[in-house]
Amino acid sequence: MTDLTDHAKNLLARALCGRLPSLPTAAWAAIGTGGADSTGLTGEPAGTGYARQRVTFTGTGTQRNAAAFSFTFTTAAGTLSHIGLFDAATGGNPLTWSLLSSPVTVAGPGTVTIATNVLTVTPE
Repeated sequence: MTDLTDHAKNLLARALCGRLPSLPTAAWAAIGTGGADSTGLTGEPAGTGYARQRVTFTGTGTQRNAAAFSFTFTTAAGTLSHIGLFDAATGGNPLTWSLLSSPVTVAGPGTVTIATNVLTVTPE
């Protein structure tokens, strides 16, 4: 992921200028149908049993998810094409977003799993 949201860009700008913003203490992954720098991820599934998943990262420079994580669905959620990070399990602020390597269609109950080291945040 290299697409920072406007919120993340503002956090970094304040940090670089010594203005000590309140930085996120955790990150939650989300999947949806779209994304933009101004809003981050859009189109998160609703009413499908879906919930954002807490993600921990490791690495220097490029950050990679340290463990696999899964989104669970109790019913169909349609085709999901984007992934994003937020600073909260619900609501919160969008941090970064990107296209999935390939869209996934959730046609009924099941899970979508992101393997270890697949979700990357690159400093570009």
